[in-house]
Amino acid sequence: MGGCVSGDLKGGKQAIGGVHGRPTMNNDAGYNEAIERFFRDRGQSPLFTPIELSLSASNLRNLDIISKSDPMAVLYVKKMDGTLEELGRTEVILNCLNPTWIEKINVSYQFEIVQNLVFHVYDVDTKYHNMSVKALKLNEQDFLGEATCVLSEIVTKRNRSLTLNLHGKNGPGGSKNFGTLTVHAEESCLSRMAVEMKLRCSQLDNKDMFSKSDPFLRISRLTESGKYIPICKTEVINNNLNPVWRPLYLSMQQFGSKDNPLRIECFDFNSNGNHVLIGQLHKSVSELEKLHKDRSGANLVFPTHRGQEKVLKGQLFVDQFIGKEQFSFLDYISSGFELNFMVAIDFTASNGTPRNQDSLHYIDPSGRLNSYQKAIIEVGEVIQIYDSDSRFPAWGFGGRYGGTLSHCFNLNDTNAYEVEGVQGIMAAYANALHTVTLAGPTLFGPVINTAAQLAATSNDITKYFVLLIITDGVLTDIQETMDALVRASDLPLSILIVGVGNADFKQMEVLDADDGRRLESSTGRVATRDIVQFVPMREVHSGQISAVQALLEELPHQFLTYNRSRNIKPLRS
Repeated sequence: MGGCVSGDLKGGKQAIGGVHGRPTMNNDAGYNEAIERFFRDRGQSPLFTPIELSLSASNLRNLDIISKSDPMAVLYVKKMDGTLEELGRTEVILNCLNPTWIEKINVSYQFEIVQNLVFHVYDVDTKYHNMSVKALKLNEQDFLGEATCVLSEIVTKRNRSLTLNLHGKNGPGGSKNFGTLTVHAEESCLSRMAVEMKLRCSQLDNKDMFSKSDPFLRISRLTESGKYIPICKTEVINNNLNPVWRPLYLSMQQFGSKDNPLRIECFDFNSNGNHVLIGQLHKSVSELEKLHKDRSGANLVFPTHRGQEKVLKGQLFVDQFIGKEQFSFLDYISSGFELNFMVAIDFTASNGTPRNQDSLHYIDPSGRLNSYQKAIIEVGEVIQIYDSDSRFPAWGFGGRYGGTLSHCFNLNDTNAYEVEGVQGIMAAYANALHTVTLAGPTLFGPVINTAAQLAATSNDITKYFVLLIITDGVLTDIQETMDALVRASDLPLSILIVGVGNADFKQMEVLDADDGRRLESSTGRVATRDIVQFVPMREVHSGQISAVQALLEELPHQFLTYNRSRNIKPLRS
């Protein structure tokens, strides 16, 4: 049967609406323009992606006697405490059992959390058709059906569409046919325009007494308020007055327009955070493009106390300038790219004997989860949706396995390193606590190398690997670990590290490399990109961002950095 759309209908305009569809609801759980502007004015990408959901239904139940039902759909998000928060409503479509609603509902997609959506469809009584849909009392309308899904289930589909069976309020089952609801997701994107630039400087002033400066660039954008807001920075180049930085990737969302003024500052890096300004200049993206075309440099200047500028001999050059279409994380995921989840668990003796209640490995008979179990479930529940076969490599390290000390053994006590689903990891972990003797020391190198081998031997460009390491300890092989991470930085691999217990985790923050100084191997090789994200579980504060959200935040960016650097594009359908 053909669908019905509200634009073809006559009747009360308030509830029907939808031709110039604007969101009817706009609360904190949905897309919020003010929040997006807040981030944009600070030169940051928001931690969410605005998504528009379009809804249609087929074979709805007919509850009207002399005509057909007049359906409206309502979308909720299920919160952590189980309550439903309304995100939006469609318009009402008159006399139709196969509606295609025009009104879109805005949702904020967040990769790092599981977003449970609940859809209700109602038959709106004729007497309410001249009311705004926002004003309709849902308990006064006839219930036509309910459907549930996770937002990431929609966006991982090839066409970003998911068809759900509607059911009654008592859940799926029963012989009644309530029809189906189809949900289609579109990313709200201001522009796909982006530029890739390779910048270098020559003859920089030296700010160090006993060596040369360690320069990096910071680029800021002029906002409507007249302030400059940082939008990106390069890596630090050690001991070099003629640095060449790796290509920078700037999106239209970051720089606003090609004529928007940018401030480019060159600093000498200091580990205490008091970076010393070497020089700066002001150029728009258009002017940087002209520097590239003319193969010319622009002199840095240094601001003086009198508000004037001293022209320096140091210059900035643009060795590469490429305008390109920018693909989003969802462009890749919905075209068939996957995140392959792997986990490695610390079995060193510092965790404490598993049968003792103060052990970090203690399995509580009451069902209360220990920190290892929490990390497995919370990270696994997010990532498993992006891994189609749900078969996850799972390893232990730092324990005596079969009487032999091993720093990478199969968690499931067999020759097969994969387990089935997140529950398979949980079961293998619980079983391993009975068969593995805790030992030590804490070495990351072997499990990182094993994960890197899987990533290196995969010939499928659509697969990106994510290793979760859960540990309580201080590393014994910090240099070997750094060497392994530098080697792995060329691979389609990210490493998430969760610290449990009360150990001093300062080492992990070095591996995280969030200060802009990339990891360096024992041979002097610098990591191609940052692939590590670390969080300690103890930093979970009630009501604030969870440790797992903080852990997963950078993953889409790391995924994009890898694919963009190799010019890997989403699959074309």
